[in-house]
Amino acid sequence: MYSASAQKAKRRTHTRFELFDTDKDGSLDYHELKVAMRALGFDMKKAEVLKILRDHDKSGHGLIDFEDFAKIMSERILARDPMDEIRRAFQLFDDDNTGKISLRNLRRVAKEIGDRLEDDELQAMIDEFDLDQDGEINEQEFFAIMTDDA
Repeated sequence: MYSASAQKAKRRTHTRFELFDTDKDGSLDYHELKVAMRALGFDMKKAEVLKILRDHDKSGHGLIDFEDFAKIMSERILARDPMDEIRRAFQLFDDDNTGKISLRNLRRVAKEIGDRLEDDELQAMIDEFDLDQDGEINEQEFFAIMTDDA
């Protein structure tokens, strides 16, 4: 029996699978799998995607079913280095490559995700974690936030 959180995770994965199964045949072909993997943060070369299909294609038609997709994605997500993921998240904020997250960076991200925070609220977020008091969040401060060391 699966725990409630495991069942919820499986439903989320199934919803994602269905989203990328554009022809609604219950399986993913090469193009659908490549798009799905890219959307989940895995930018893979054609040969790598084809190998996954070869290794898991039960029908011989170049397709992967939900169960195999879920297993592969779970393994890959669990194998990710958390520090690399945090570094990648930092880079999403630091779009001007200054090595710091400024009020402008934070405002842009808030707008992109539909969060309507005022500048004083955003600045308060920065001030709370700005250990060196330079008015911006550097990578070390961001790591501390993301690892609960702040």
